Amino acid sequence: MTSLIYGQGDATFQAAGGVEKLQTLVETFYRIMDEADYAREIRDMHPKDLTETIDKLARFLSGWMGGPRRFQEKYGAINIPHVHSPYVIYEKHAEAWLQCMADALDELDYPQDFREYLLQQLAFPAYRIVQVSQHYHGHQG
Repeated sequence: MTSLIYGQGDATFQAAGGVEKLQTLVETFYRIMDEADYAREIRDMHPKDLTETIDKLARFLSGWMGGPRRFQEKYGAINIPHVHSPYVIYEKHAEAWLQCMADALDELDYPQDFREYLLQQLAFPAYRIVQVSQHYHGHQG
């Protein structure tokens, strides 16, 4: 059995479990966001009905992890920081988002090395969104 090297080809996508398990991960992530007190502020930045939001994140993660580019197939190109620019987003919001993902990965019992890798990779766009928000809104977070 060959081991997957995350970040090469579709290894991250495969380690995540493909389309179906990614869907479960995203649904779990947003359920945690709904329930966790630490995530209340970021949950309030989302629409009440998360159906499209869940679809968008699951599709985005598929392509971002080296799998099928499902987001582009349905929604077209995306600029993650720009999409989030209407919101004032601080580091505490990025940390809460990452904690929701960490909790979802833990709940679904992903391997520890994959959890660490994925959270490290997700931290880049999360904190980039904070930087762009600071630029748009002139805050220091």
